[in-house]
Amino acid sequence: MTLADRIAELVSAPLDAMGYALVRVHAQGRGQLTLQVMIERKDGAPVAVEDCTRASRSISALLDVEDPIAESYTLEVSSPGLDRPLVRAQDFVRFAGCEAALEAAPPFEGRKRFKGRLLGLDAEGRVRIALDEGECSIPLAQVARARLVPTQADIAAALRRPHA
Repeated sequence: MTLADRIAELVSAPLDAMGYALVRVHAQGRGQLTLQVMIERKDGAPVAVEDCTRASRSISALLDVEDPIAESYTLEVSSPGLDRPLVRAQDFVRFAGCEAALEAAPPFEGRKRFKGRLLGLDAEGRVRIALDEGECSIPLAQVARARLVPTQADIAAALRRPHA
């Protein structure tokens, strides 16, 4: 189990109880570790600075007690943003119809990068994506990275939303 997986396991339930869903935990850096935790509100409202502060305090206290990180680290809590990473199988279903960029590892059908309209998952659990040259189904296990690609309409809608 990776450090990010261990942290995700520790913080998921407390975040859930606070009304947040864990999107991703990412640990990076040597010497000075940065622990990035992305959250979203379960009620669908945009994540405000106060949400990040509240979640950060809770996560920090939990990590102080559990002490899963031997070295010093910096904790960053944020919203997933418009270019949200797609991490779980349910993300590919939830964001079907949205523009997405995927990286396959190893390359799938001779190709590493895919960009197009996400079509969800098929019955075998492959990620379906509509590309300019047609539809492609990539095994979920081969999707190394995936994220939403915000369109002009997404950006305009985000700018119209009231901010906390």
